Amino acid sequence: MDATELRSLQAPIKDRYRSDPETAVITLKAQGSLDDGGIACKVETGRALAVAGLHPASGGSGAELCSGDMLLEALVACAGVTLKAVATALEIPLRKGLVKAEGDLDFRGTLGVDKGAPVGFRSIRLSFEVDTDAPQEKLDQLLKLTERYCVVFQTINQKPQLDVVMTRG
Repeated sequence: MDATELRSLQAPIKDRYRSDPETAVITLKAQGSLDDGGIACKVETGRALAVAGLHPASGGSGAELCSGDMLLEALVACAGVTLKAVATALEIPLRKGLVKAEGDLDFRGTLGVDKGAPVGFRSIRLSFEVDTDAPQEKLDQLLKLTERYCVVFQTINQKPQLDVVMTRG
């Protein structure tokens, strides 16, 4: 896909969102069921069933997916798609690219070993390696816009309102 195709694909969508902003608000959903036999949650991905379990650093076997890994994978996926879309729109040719995310966790927090230890990632590093002849100022713009428009990056960067409820089923 080139910039012209992308613009023609997105133009009517952008016009609709400008004229009727409520149509731009979409509710994405995820659902999982608790595993009967172990400490795991079966998440319906729309394509397959992903079984998440404890990370080995918190007592898991490593056979199930780690939700922390899944968060980093979601960041990589979103950042990669966003980078490609922005590069296409800016007509920055990318021969190939690699997106990496890594994060540091202190498992003392999630295991309740140290009340002062944070629960969750204390730092996340996102990096891009691109094969391109584009000038540095174009790459700087590409990075800036990728950060701005990547949904997962912005969600992590600016904490959204969270609501949690529990009901009897």
